[in-house]
Amino acid sequence: MTRIIAGTYGGRSLRTLPGDGTRPTTDRTREALFSSLESSFGGLNDLRVLDLFAGSGTIGLEAASRGAVHIDLVEQDRRAADVIRANVAELDCHVAHVRTQPAERFVQTVPVVPYDVIFVDPPYAYPHDDLAALLVAMGNTSWLSADGLIVVERAKRDRFVWPQPLVAVREKRYGETILWYGH
Repeated sequence: MTRIIAGTYGGRSLRTLPGDGTRPTTDRTREALFSSLESSFGGLNDLRVLDLFAGSGTIGLEAASRGAVHIDLVEQDRRAADVIRANVAELDCHVAHVRTQPAERFVQTVPVVPYDVIFVDPPYAYPHDDLAALLVAMGNTSWLSADGLIVVERAKRDRFVWPQPLVAVREKRYGETILWYGH
């Protein structure tokens, strides 16, 4: 069972899609991610967050629980998007917005207001070149605020290199998962 770790919705359960179509970020990795973000930003209050490949919406809803004021949850799988909508409704989370479309199509638009945190957790089979193209599309426009961070979650066995113009900040390993931080 997946739960919100801390904040307003702390301890609340989240639905997940049955089977292995999505893989929610583990509690340990999520706690480390949010500790790192809170350290970087001094908290999540008033931040805008984009969760690409949102799965069950766990990352975005955790951010909302911790004070983020705008969350876009992008998920192309309609069944997974329905699970996210159910989670948003159950939490009565008015700052979360579900976008049922491929991440590649979502990033073809330019946001009116940039995001402070962009979390990108594609399926492990998602090709590195496609991920690089997606990141470049965001790096070449006004997707990220001046002090913003992009966090990419990948399996330890996957190769990952930040494409230009993005720059690596740090990486953290948690079991079979690596979180790559950049801007």
